[in-house]
Amino acid sequence: MELITLNLLFIAFFIFIIHSIETLAYAVRLSGARVKMIASALSLFNIMVIVSRLANMMQQPFTGSLIDNAPIENTLEFVETQFRIVIGASTLGTAFGMILLPTFIALFSRAIVYLSEEKGSVPSFMKRILSIKYIKRGLTHLTLPRFTYLKDTNIKDIPVRLFIVNMFITAIYTIGVLSALFASLLAPERAITSTMASGLINGIATILLVIFIDPKLSVMADDVVNQRGSYNKLKSMSLMMVTSRLFGTLLAQALFIWGAKYIAWFTKFIV
Repeated sequence: MELITLNLLFIAFFIFIIHSIETLAYAVRLSGARVKMIASALSLFNIMVIVSRLANMMQQPFTGSLIDNAPIENTLEFVETQFRIVIGASTLGTAFGMILLPTFIALFSRAIVYLSEEKGSVPSFMKRILSIKYIKRGLTHLTLPRFTYLKDTNIKDIPVRLFIVNMFITAIYTIGVLSALFASLLAPERAITSTMASGLINGIATILLVIFIDPKLSVMADDVVNQRGSYNKLKSMSLMMVTSRLFGTLLAQALFIWGAKYIAWFTKFIV
């Protein structure tokens, strides 16, 4: 059976887009602090999160189909290879988002102002930014990252503990669905229970993100707006977070099988 299928490429593309969007979401707070409109920035951030979560839900049934279409012989090895390709797409998507980060900080700064001018009306805002005029204007801000962008960033502003926590949260979120699906192959008698565990895993990762990561960045952005903090420190922190995300997707490759085995073991206490 062919390893690289059209279905697999479609899933990998979806994962690529999802992780690109979630990486670029870090630019929203930087843009909000830049134009001193944090509340409007969070509204734009929420729009991006909804798009990302919707795309994630759309790809999950297709990811499940990889198991349904797997050959009877060497099923575990075949599915593992395909899932590792999907995880690899998350790494590429995160790297792509990092490359576009300077461009989107400039674009989001203008988008936040536009959202405010439209009195918070999302339909009017979308109609405006998706017009040919504004798309052409947006292309003029396209720029590749330069080393000068790292100017004034200080490695001392990067808390190592937060870097590691975010890396593990990203890894868990990346493999949540995949490890649960693979666990259904390791314990076929508890396949449905294992598959349904993916929602719990991603839920825990989201809660950890909300508790440990988001408040820290939000407070720093507020400090910048209120002139109590440094924009460069916020930028250093944001760059640290996206770098941590990248390492998290790489760590996901190492944790993938371990996570599947843990889920398969844990379901014994449920069934």
